[in-house]
Amino acid sequence: MAPPDDPGGRAAGRTPRAALAELLAGNRRFVSGQPIHGHDVTAAAASASGDQQPYAVLLGCIDSRVPLEAIFDQTFGSICVIRTAGHVLDRAVLGSIEYVVGQLGVPLVMVLGHERCGAIAAAVSALRDNVRPNGSLAHLVDQIAPAVAEVGLRDPQAGPLAVRRHVLRTVATLRVDDQLAEPVAAGRVSVVGALYDLATGEVNLL
Repeated sequence: MAPPDDPGGRAAGRTPRAALAELLAGNRRFVSGQPIHGHDVTAAAASASGDQQPYAVLLGCIDSRVPLEAIFDQTFGSICVIRTAGHVLDRAVLGSIEYVVGQLGVPLVMVLGHERCGAIAAAVSALRDNVRPNGSLAHLVDQIAPAVAEVGLRDPQAGPLAVRRHVLRTVATLRVDDQLAEPVAAGRVSVVGALYDLATGEVNLL
């Protein structure tokens, strides 16, 4: 699929398919070493001159090795980014996604997991050792635990498999959210899951 004519991103009139095509085209530019966007103050000033019109909202992990604007080669104003450990959902995250979709007309929501995720590893370790961590880290473990349980702790690949499963569970939760279910069913919004390869930089859809 060819990217749209306006790679900087503008939600108006853009379909979920076109938004996804542009996002993945940006990742291909990033992987090939031929990005077209950089962090230039002139781009920031240009984006501030009008209302924001992003074409996608990305929910990813806080891992410092996965900077979402960079790996999709996006400039100022193109995408909205939400990052939590293990891309765990809470009411603030859900409300943010609902706002971007409902108020800004964004047609694409992407949940991006990545290999060797520390939050997933912490959940696997906590469940294997039957030791619940202290503080709010316990909340993260609780939210990731169902994905770990689905793949099974006995599997030596429990960590990598849980990463994939947790992405799919998060996507499923978003698709039935009270404010997202109708536009998703109508085809105006698409919620997709993907995995980022730390070694190659590639993003692969699930």
